Amino acid sequence: MNRYSSDVLAQGWQRANRPAATPTDVSRDLVLEEPTSGFVGAVVGWENGVVVLEDRRGKRRSFPFGPNFWLDGKPIDLRAPRKGATARDKAQAYNRSHTASGSRVGPAEKAKVALPSRIYVEGRHDAELVEKVWGADLRHVGVVVEYLGGIDDLPAIVADFAPTRGRRLGVLVDHLVPGTKESRIVERVSGDFVLVTGHEFIDIWEAVKPERLGLKAWPRIPKGTDWKSGICAALGWPHATQADIAMAWKKILGTVRGWQDLDPNLLTEVERLIDFVTDDHIDRDS
Repeated sequence: MNRYSSDVLAQGWQRANRPAATPTDVSRDLVLEEPTSGFVGAVVGWENGVVVLEDRRGKRRSFPFGPNFWLDGKPIDLRAPRKGATARDKAQAYNRSHTASGSRVGPAEKAKVALPSRIYVEGRHDAELVEKVWGADLRHVGVVVEYLGGIDDLPAIVADFAPTRGRRLGVLVDHLVPGTKESRIVERVSGDFVLVTGHEFIDIWEAVKPERLGLKAWPRIPKGTDWKSGICAALGWPHATQADIAMAWKKILGTVRGWQDLDPNLLTEVERLIDFVTDDHIDRDS
């Protein structure tokens, strides 16, 4: 074997063993890294072969188009958008640059040590929906989400958790309306370092916009009828067993692409919880 058999002057030797740069159309909010300078920012504009990036502190820098950038840890050949780009192209670009909650995607990060603060979510389906839409954001800030089986368990959880500054507790509960047992428990445990909030939906299924299932509105289920079973029956889905209900939720959850498919009231409350539990850990200088 001749370890020196390759001709170092042969054409293309400069690109040997380098990953190929993928041709990529520029689009607003695409988060890119310019590896030579180490600058990372979102696309805020482009003109005459130059793209403008803005970092998280608001600083802007301009760079020429070409194979000068990294996207999601891979090299790309940035180019002007093709004429007649389809709505699907734009949607794919948005999905690359944003999380399901609508936050901008930053450069790849190492795993973070979880914060002492926690978020509890009542109901397994609720927790799965929060994970699907806000999971990337929660991992970015290092917040762990715990499953709350029922609100009756909340006083004991709060007492055991012993919330304090830097160790906050946020809780998302189902069907939180004034005058109910749930609201009285919430009043009892709430404090400076405990935020309990929720939604007025009978079930978290209702937080998914009915249009995602081809409906104008969620069916009205008579009092005394199990809500989930009633919904499945109204939609013509099997509902005799718990496995049927689980399959129905899987079908509903599968229609959720991101924040735009959820009721705005739920978005507001989940964002409140994330802001609350991270408040003591924000770098005020960043």
